[in-house]
Amino acid sequence: MAAPALVIGAVVSVQFGSAAATTLFDQVGPAGAVLYRLLFAAVVLLAIWRPRPLEAGRDGLVLAIAFGLTLAGMNLCFYEALDRIDLGIAVTFEFVGPLLVGLLGSRRRLDLVWVGCAAVGVLALTRPSGSADAAGIAFALLAGGFWATYILLSARVGRAFPGGRGLALAMAVGALVMVIPGTAAAGNDLFDPGAAAVGAATAILSSVIPYSLELEALRRIAVGTFGVLMSLEPAVAALIGLIALDQSLATVDVLGIALVVVASAGVLGASAVRPPTEA
Repeated sequence: MAAPALVIGAVVSVQFGSAAATTLFDQVGPAGAVLYRLLFAAVVLLAIWRPRPLEAGRDGLVLAIAFGLTLAGMNLCFYEALDRIDLGIAVTFEFVGPLLVGLLGSRRRLDLVWVGCAAVGVLALTRPSGSADAAGIAFALLAGGFWATYILLSARVGRAFPGGRGLALAMAVGALVMVIPGTAAAGNDLFDPGAAAVGAATAILSSVIPYSLELEALRRIAVGTFGVLMSLEPAVAALIGLIALDQSLATVDVLGIALVVVASAGVLGASAVRPPTEA
């Protein structure tokens, strides 16, 4: 029972980190919040893993840079979505990325059922009277596309670098990419001690803790089981949005999220692709 608890702990930690990040938007903007998250996470991971940029050769460095650009794009799009739509809805749309990766890795006829299930769920969330606006949905879907790329790159980075060294390098690249947009969005507020403290907490909750828990869980359970547990993320996000941010959802929204969760569990449970937590 320890391994499922570790995965659920990682999912809960990520979503509490996302909830904490939303409290920064009025002060430093989504870009400033992303800069905080990537910068503090990079500092921690670099201190732990102490990577050398060329230890995996030039190809490894290029791979780490691509991974870092993906991290920056994924987090920025997701936070821009959170600035416009509720946490549970944003995560549900974002989860379309891992769902598509899982579908591409499978050739079962049953997956057509899961596609239909996910499509109905997404349509429920995008109904004309829904709470999600067009820009928020677009940013969430774009974040899902980056997440799908993240999944594919993470496997290659894991093979190229030992331990978490590739991730540490990529996180540093992502932080560097976000320096200009993050500083432009936040201005002098970026150096506010209170905002920086929340940003550091966001980095720990959203990146450092989940990666550690997932790594330990994957030593104990099968990849398919891990995927099923990760598919609970939209539902957990909706619950934390309700508890931490007072974001209530309409019945149709809850049904849409549930359908995407069921579809994701069906696809990811049989897929060989592992959907890692969003960095």
